[in-house]
Amino acid sequence: MIGCSACLLGVACRYDGASKPDNKIIEFSKKEELFRFCPEQLGGLPTPRPRSEIRGDIVINEHGEDITAFLEKGSEKVLELLLQRNIKKVILKQNSPSCGCGNVYDGTFTGKLIPGNGITTELLKRNGIKVVSEKELFQE
Repeated sequence: MIGCSACLLGVACRYDGASKPDNKIIEFSKKEELFRFCPEQLGGLPTPRPRSEIRGDIVINEHGEDITAFLEKGSEKVLELLLQRNIKKVILKQNSPSCGCGNVYDGTFTGKLIPGNGITTELLKRNGIKVVSEKELFQE
């Protein structure tokens, strides 16, 4: 079993109340069992919710509110669920402040990407879970 950002499987859990279905991952899920989750919802954030980005060491929403604690809580819940299921690999949504792998938005809400990882990605990597983005999955 592999973990997967729920939005990539068509679950409407993104900040804007939509999903971000990835057809390759949906096809992949017909062959491989995927455990879906949304760290932001697990952390207690509603859907829809204001956009959020990483700014330095915190995550802020577009209203300037620090929502780091919500993302940290959601990340810890994701880690717990993955460990309970002995899941050692996850597919996470690129650029997200929780799931971003390699790049995240810079906290200015201008669409600028900078090198870095989301809160969940960092926690999972520190705990030995392999993290790939939806783009990297099929490049392995």
